Amino acid sequence: MSQEGAGPTGRATVEVGTNLTDIVAHKKITIRELGGCMAPIWSSYYGNCRSLLFMIDASDPTQLSASCAHLLGLLSADPLAEASVLILFNKIDLPCFMTIEEMKSLLRLPDIIACAKQNIATAEISARKGTSLPDVLRWLQDTHRTSV
Repeated sequence: MSQEGAGPTGRATVEVGTNLTDIVAHKKITIRELGGCMAPIWSSYYGNCRSLLFMIDASDPTQLSASCAHLLGLLSADPLAEASVLILFNKIDLPCFMTIEEMKSLLRLPDIIACAKQNIATAEISARKGTSLPDVLRWLQDTHRTSV
């Protein structure tokens, strides 16, 4: 979630594969990034997952239905029943013809949150500009402070 890996236009490049990042808050938290194109093998990485950061590209509403299907698949996976979930609406700094509230409505996010087993929170971010990233780190710290 940084400008690292940004292409010449300043836009993040699409990553294929898996990336590991360690964050040291009050203890080490390892984040594994898996792109949407890797969805068929996501279940291989559910073990020991205590938190899930699910990123939605807020600048591309055409991908909302695919994002919703992926999110529902994750939320219904038994190994992730106890995981805390943070849904990130990324790229809020880019032009978009729909508001975040409109996207939440199209995703039926209030219904999803009401029916999910997991604790779900949302945040609007710009990974490129760093907007709201301190809030994401605080969420990670708080989530891992209370988890076993």
